[in-house]
Parts: sequence; structure tokens; C-alpha cells
Amino acid sequence: MKKLIVFILTIALTAPAFAQLDRSKRPEPGPAPEISLGKTESFVLPNGLKVFVVENHKLPMVTFSIQLDVEGILEGDMAGYTTFLSELMTAGTKNRSKDELNKEIDYIGARLSASATGMFGRGLKKHQEKLLDLMSDIAMNADFKADEMEKVRKRTLSGLKASENEPDEMLSNVAAALNFGKDHPYGEVMTEETVNNITLDKCKEHYNTYYRPNIAYMAIVGDVTMKEIKPLIEKYFGKWQKGDVPKQNFPAVKAPTTTNVAFVPRDGSVQSVINVTYPIDLPDGHPDVIKAKVANAILGGGSTGRLFLNLRETHAWTYGSYSSISQDMIKGRFTAYAKCRNEVSDSSVAEILKEMKRMRNEKVTQEDLDRQISYMSGGFAIGLENAQTVAQYAINIERYNMPKDYYQNYLKNLSAVTVDDVQAIAKKYIDPSKANIVVVGSLDEVAETLAKFDADGKIDYYDNYGNKIQPEKKSAAPEGMTAEQVMKSYIKAIGGAEKLKSIKDLKVVMMGKMDAGGQELELEIVEMQKVPFKYKQTLGIPAMGMIAQKQVFDGTKGYMEAQGQKIPLEEDKMNEIKAQADICVELHPEQYGIKKTLTGMEKVNGEEAYVLDVVDAGGNKGNEYYSTQTGYLLKKTTTQETPQGAVTTTTEYADYKEVPGTGYWLAHSVTLTAGPQVIPAKVQSAAINQGIDNSEFE
Repeated sequence: MKKLIVFILTIALTAPAFAQLDRSKRPEPGPAPEISLGKTESFVLPNGLKVFVVENHKLPMVTFSIQLDVEGILEGDMAGYTTFLSELMTAGTKNRSKDELNKEIDYIGARLSASATGMFGRGLKKHQEKLLDLMSDIAMNADFKADEMEKVRKRTLSGLKASENEPDEMLSNVAAALNFGKDHPYGEVMTEETVNNITLDKCKEHYNTYYRPNIAYMAIVGDVTMKEIKPLIEKYFGKWQKGDVPKQNFPAVKAPTTTNVAFVPRDGSVQSVINVTYPIDLPDGHPDVIKAKVANAILGGGSTGRLFLNLRETHAWTYGSYSSISQDMIKGRFTAYAKCRNEVSDSSVAEILKEMKRMRNEKVTQEDLDRQISYMSGGFAIGLENAQTVAQYAINIERYNMPKDYYQNYLKNLSAVTVDDVQAIAKKYIDPSKANIVVVGSLDEVAETLAKFDADGKIDYYDNYGNKIQPEKKSAAPEGMTAEQVMKSYIKAIGGAEKLKSIKDLKVVMMGKMDAGGQELELEIVEMQKVPFKYKQTLGIPAMGMIAQKQVFDGTKGYMEAQGQKIPLEEDKMNEIKAQADICVELHPEQYGIKKTLTGMEKVNGEEAYVLDVVDAGGNKGNEYYSTQTGYLLKKTTTQETPQGAVTTTTEYADYKEVPGTGYWLAHSVTLTAGPQVIPAKVQSAAINQGIDNSEFE
């Protein structure tokens, strides 16, 4: 009865409020919540090291991060040398060898990393003094070794080789070079030549010049107090010697005054990667930064952005399209991005430009604005739960000379953004009429369709390092030449049709190498084929004594195995695996629904080649390149659709040799490129008609 009376009283008291509520009007947003950033304490050592301490006693952990106030380094003909420091600095000090350093880090279960612009360490509170000892030793006594540098150089060159055909890397290189120029630190592009130019002395010079406490900020976050941590910082970093750190002068960045189309040809591309981009003046802490973030969120900040909704949801041309407005003390940039199919590349560019114009010419709706402000407010509030974020805010205020209450008032300033502000910001920073339109894709299918977006109606072509080129377009094949004739020449070159028909089984063993997290890993690849339609391929790691991957087909059924999991081959893959198993597949590709068409001629590594377009029964597209002189297959590209988009794999073939005493010729050098990974392999042995047992295919 008592609860019922309370309920009746509640309704009675609130009835007037219900009566006065006009649901036809949108509620006015309430005042922005007050932000509490928590307590940040700071002090400065006599050597100039600025230290910020944020207490967080939730876990018995401490994080130490050091940031150097280095606003860009022009590396010149040694572009890439600063990336070497991340490994060289943690490869031993004057007091500890590399093994000793790694052992001590592992013993306390800590994380420790370094780079040309700072250091990071995280570990248990009880080991904080040991961690500070290790970090200070690296900061003051790193001992660069020539043998370690050569290991870094080798891994870097391997990574560069992989990125030569990686579309996003190609796009990034060219966009940077166009936006900033190659004589600017943001526009420099690392190449094989610059990596080979890097010297140990240059790396040491950078470390000795820029690793100085008077340009350093240290953030300490975790289960500590100012009283206990300050003496430890003084003990371990008080002897760090300050020095004169030079300020570099860079040439002025010239923003485009019209639209310019830059095209980067990529063999075998079935989709294009697009940037509409240009440099902007938007330094950290500028009053426009918050408004620019709101405008960008509406244009292309995520899955609710206009670019995403247009290109993906409305047109289904892409898996996603986004934009960014980046602030920077030297020079910021605007970028709009998309990946799309070849046939809609020009349409995608047109829609990106249209959405950019719409931001300038039309005011956004109050509903869109409120939704984005609400989302961004939530993201900012969640970020405050991370003490590391709070420490970073304290450093930003000091480093960029921002108002002391910048983050305290962030939500208030965010909620104050109006539709007029968004349009004013768009007119200031979003300009489709003065942009670099950079596209990586198919030269033959896409390039010419983009000329209409260039102010002069022309296209500039670039290689993957941002150098201007005159591309070698596909030339016409000799009159009367067909794909069938190209394949006959290839079959003749490797031994002839009768030789292929005489092969009942074939086993090839190759040794290859791949990069595994900075370490070179040796691989053993074994491939077996047996008539009729039996196939097996294994990928082994000899150093670990294990088979990492296996694919087996016995002619009617099969499976794939990786990491101990065996997955049966799906029914729709049977045709594909049968084609792989068929030693004579090139004699009758039509049996498997494979169609090859001669489309012209191109050079592959300087050698003239016939180009065949290949489409399999599943609709997957690719190209094959056959030497006009020898008939050999020189290169193959295949593209498959995945949930993440189209993935292109490139395989290059060289060094054809006869399998001893058989009359059958085989490429003994094979290089596979898939995404960022490059795997060069050499044939160790090949055997024909040796009687492979059927048990191998079980």
C-alpha cells in the first residue's frame, strides 16, 4: 500500500510537466558537462627534462614515455636512417650487450622500445627502478654496432621490395611527395638507393644530436606518487647531458592551385586506390582544430560519414571511404580516401569531389551536427579513462603552447560548434578545386578516364617512389597472334606437349625466405602432383621442425591444414584444386572454365612479353606474361575477392633449367609477392616419374 501511495504522488507531481511537454519540438541540448582531467603534477630537471606525473592506482603498473620535441628531420640521400634507430638503440649499450639487455628486460617482464623521437617503457611497479635504469642506459649510452645495422638494412630492403607493389604504400609515397615535395621531411620517400646510402656514423650523429633532455618530455603514468618518483627520475636521468639541438629550416610547401591528376600504374590491378589530398595550415591547438574535426566527421570520419554512405551504402562501389583533416605544427593535410573497382574509379572520384563541394555549398543539418558532437563527446570522455591520454594532454599543452584550459574546455567548445561554423571550416579547409587527385591502379583500364578531373585535362604519371615517369603502355601484339599461339610457344619451351603428357608425377622442393616480424625465416615449400588429379603442397619451417601449412587433394576430396586445424575443401573449390593438380592444365585450360585472351605486349624486367588476360570459372581475374623471345612464363598476377577487398598476388619466374635428364624445363627462381610480404624461393630439387606413393595424398 505504501508503494502504491508513493506511485500516485509521483504521477500527481509530474502531471503538469507531462501536460506542458511539446513533443513537436526537438529538446534543446543541455550544457556541456564539466571535465575533470585528474591531477597532473610536473617538475623540470636542471638539464631541462620536463616530467609530468599522473597517478593511477588501479593496477600495480607504471608507464614511462619520453617524447623528443623534434619537428621533422630532413634525411636527404639517406632517407630512412631515422627508422634504423628503433632497432639500433635497443641492440645494446656501452654497459650491456644486446643479449644482456634483452635478458634484463625479459626478467622483469617489461615492455621497452625506442625510436628516433622517443622511448616507451611499461612494467610492474615493483620493477620500476630497474626499468628506469634500463631506459636511462639506452637514452645516454646506446652503442650502435655495424653488424646490427646491416641486419636492419637487409630487413628494410626486404620491406621496400614488398611495398613496391602494395597499393596503399604506393599511394602514400606519391601523395606525400606531391603534397610536400621531396625536399621536405614529410615528402621524402625511402628507396633502395637511400637505404644503401645509410651509414652508421649518420645514425650515431642523429642520436648524439637529438637525444637530449632539454628537448624531451617524460610522461609517468601509474601506481606512483610525485614524492616517490621524483628522486628516481633525478637519480637515473639527472646525468643526461643537455646539448644544443639545431632547428631545421624547410622549404615552403606549395599547395596546389588547381586540380592535378597523378596516376601510379600497377600491374594486374582490378581496383583503384584513391586519394584527394593537399597540404593545409592547421597547427596543433589552433581554434579551428575542434571545428575541423566535426566537419571531417560529417564528411568522412567513419561509417556514418557522407563519403561512406555515398560510395558504399548508396553505390556499393567500395568497402569504405573516409577522410581526415590532420593538424600539425609544420604542415597539416586534408585527405579523402577510397578503394573501388576499375570500372567505377572515375565515378568514385566524381562522388568524392561532389561530397567535398556539398560540405562547402550547403549547411549540414542540425541533426547531423548534434549526432556527431554527441559521438565525439563520448569518445573524448572514454579517452579520459586512460591515464596515458591525460598525461599526453599535459605534454601537448606544454609542447605546443596551448591554453592551459584547452582540454578542460574541450567539450564546452565542441558543443558550441554550429552549422555555420562547419560550413565556414569547410570553405577554409575542404577545397576540391585545389587538390592532388592521386590514383593507383590499372594503366589500361583506368588512367585515361581520370583526365577530365585535371584542370588542364592531362595526367601526370609516377612510379611507386613519387618519381615522374612516362609509362610504357601496352603495345599491340603482332597481327594474327593469339593466346593459343602464345601458349603453344610456352609449352614447346618447357619440353613440348608429348613431354607433358608423359609426366605421371612431379615433385619440386624449394627453399624460400620471408620476413617474420623483423626476423628472416627460412621456408621449405614442397609441391607434389600425380595423375590423375592428386595434389599436395606443404609449407615447412625447418628451424622449428614443423609444417606450418598443408593442402592435400586425393582426386575427389581434400583439406587444408594450418596451426593444427584441418578444414575440408569446399565443393566450389574442387574445380580450382583440380586445375592445380593437373600437370597438363596448360594443354586444355578450357576444361576448367579458364579463358585466356591476348591483349597486347609489355616489358617485364626489361624483357618484351605477351600479356594474356586470364579469367577462371569463379570469375577471378589475372594476367600472365610470356617472353616473346623464349616463350617462358615470366610473371603471373591473380586477384581474388576477400571480405577485406580484392587481394592481388604476383609471382615472378626466372632461371629456367631442365630437370636433369628429362627434357622438361622448370623455373628455378620464383618470387611471390602477396600484400606486404615478399617470398623469394629457389628450387633445390625436382623429380619426374619417381613413383610418388598414393599415401602422400591421404
